[in-house]
Amino acid sequence: MANKTRRNRKKQETAAAETIPKILDHNISTLTSRRSEEERNLELQERVSLAVTRFAGSMTFVYLHAVLFGLWIAINKGWLSFLPAWDPTLVVLAMAASVEAIFITTFVLISQNRMAAEDDKRADLSLQIALLNEHETTKLIGMVSAIADKLGVKNAMGSEELGEIKRSISPEAVLEEIERQKTET
Repeated sequence: MANKTRRNRKKQETAAAETIPKILDHNISTLTSRRSEEERNLELQERVSLAVTRFAGSMTFVYLHAVLFGLWIAINKGWLSFLPAWDPTLVVLAMAASVEAIFITTFVLISQNRMAAEDDKRADLSLQIALLNEHETTKLIGMVSAIADKLGVKNAMGSEELGEIKRSISPEAVLEEIERQKTET
């Protein structure tokens, strides 16, 4: 059964690979290798934080704590009478859980800060690509319009609308307009 599942998965992966254009495959490979490289270049403290966060966010962590806390409670409440109780009021357990929660929260916050920095980089990249795309599209519209004029092809679009989409708009102007409209509302 497991071999059949592996063969089916392999067939699906092969079929998916055959339908993906080469440029997309190249982009995916570039992104995954870039992420791997960034992860390899993390400082020791970032690696530790990432490892702790990954473990704390796993079901293994949940199972381990369920067993440890369950045994702790069972022993200290006398349910397992063959073992001596050391924390009958469970104060030590509560303190240990509180300290653990403080550290895990700190590790999660460190990981979130790193992820936010990565998101900022991706957002900057997306913005740069969008701006480049807009610039190139504007230039292409101008070129196509000039070719149409030269060939005497009548444009179905109005000259005012064509003039609007041929005009290049700076990102600063867009940001200023967004801010202006925010202050109006």
